Amino acid sequence: MKVAILILYFAVMIGIGLYCRKHATDVKGFVLGGRAVGPWLTAFAYGTSYFSAVVFVGYAGQFGWKYGIAATWAGIGNAIIGSLMAWAILGRRTRVMTQHLDSATMPQFFGQRFDSKALKIAASVIVFIFLIPYTASLYNGLSRLFGMAFDIDYSVCIILMAVLTAIYVIAGGYMATAINDFIQGMIMLVGIVVVIAAVLSSKGGFIEALNGLAQVSDENVSTAPGIFASFFGPDPLNLMFVVILTSLGTWGLPQMVQKFYAIKDEDAIKKGTIISTIFALVVAGGCYFLGGFGRLFSDQIDIKANGYDSVIPTMLQNLGSGLIALVVILVLSASMSTLSSLVIASSSTLTIDFLKDNFIKDMKEKTQLLFIRVLVVVFIAISAIIALIQYKSSVTFIAQLMGISWGALAGAFLAPFLYSLYWKKTTKASCWACFIFGAGIMLVDMLAPSIMPPIMKSPINCGAIAMLAGLIIVPVVSLLTPKPEEKFVEDIFTCYDRETVVRVKDSLGNE
Repeated sequence: MKVAILILYFAVMIGIGLYCRKHATDVKGFVLGGRAVGPWLTAFAYGTSYFSAVVFVGYAGQFGWKYGIAATWAGIGNAIIGSLMAWAILGRRTRVMTQHLDSATMPQFFGQRFDSKALKIAASVIVFIFLIPYTASLYNGLSRLFGMAFDIDYSVCIILMAVLTAIYVIAGGYMATAINDFIQGMIMLVGIVVVIAAVLSSKGGFIEALNGLAQVSDENVSTAPGIFASFFGPDPLNLMFVVILTSLGTWGLPQMVQKFYAIKDEDAIKKGTIISTIFALVVAGGCYFLGGFGRLFSDQIDIKANGYDSVIPTMLQNLGSGLIALVVILVLSASMSTLSSLVIASSSTLTIDFLKDNFIKDMKEKTQLLFIRVLVVVFIAISAIIALIQYKSSVTFIAQLMGISWGALAGAFLAPFLYSLYWKKTTKASCWACFIFGAGIMLVDMLAPSIMPPIMKSPINCGAIAMLAGLIIVPVVSLLTPKPEEKFVEDIFTCYDRETVVRVKDSLGNE
């Protein structure tokens, strides 16, 4: 039964990819769906790109174990900051200015917003370096679940997932990814609710499980009674850094922001904001909420021997075969949707921002599309090979790189992108400063953590601090460096001044 469900799932994914070939005949169609994607598809594409197996298996297990039920704050932060505020603050302005600048990627946006080819190349290099390990880490959360549910070697799972994702992305581009994301998102919504209900039921229901969690103690963490069932948990400061990294980080991730480039119209932004927020509240809130009960299974879990990735699979291993199949499809959906989003962002960035004009002069439309499709294969192959090497050699550092990738990308891009949409005085120098600081500090944290202050030795904390620091670096450097050419900037910001007619139900207007 479980294998039959998997085969049906894969058949639907490929069928959608082939169906969407007509939308992927040029670069804009392949990368942005022709900027005509509606609210439901865009919101689900945003949400499913946000949450992968890394969140469901890795982060939910790790932070649920560390902070107990208070880990749910991470999911709430993902919904309010990472979804609601991201859509409200970035959505409309991103759609308008990127169309005005005719940019399809984040590096291309920086290059045209500041009239700097060097800035575009630097941004594309940062994307290339830090999206690859993130892509590889997506496979990690699947290994234990497949080992628990199927008598299939995990190597086969990696290869199968890579090949099938490549087929539907190459065939249908962004539109195929968006439609598949919608289906995968529905599976995630239903799956997480059913799984939470089943796990809590196995422990006597919510109240009984919460009472049981209140009895759990760990002197190495806190001596306060009932700390794992408390409102803020045993370590509110580090929990705050988790919320910042996993929530504010989406504002600077190319594969997330690029979703706003493709929104169809104003109505899609309004509806998409609500849909995306509810999706994040259910999926992310549900994942961290579920992980918060992990210590109820402490008699079956050996963290020192098996790590935090063993928490969620252990909680699920005694569910029925039908529910386990649902969980596997849920996590597979989350991972494949994020993988497809990442490889489109990576391949389009490398083609449009790095190869085009710099190495291949006057690259034609069809040639660009061919390169993007070829690079989709290359990126998926590299990530699969890295995942296989990790699996065979039991290397653990790749999983840690997910936090470093988020911290570096958002630390480098979040502040310059945000200020560029709103503030005319943002300078090229401030972008360089943020790029160097954000990517640089995360590289130091990865290669020489011993020289970092104690609070920044954790990639989570370091990434959160890099993002917040960028919000200060950009305005300070902008005020201290030469102002951009006034006429050039005014021309860019005219995109916000263009008048448009709206219905009275949307705006009362002036009498």
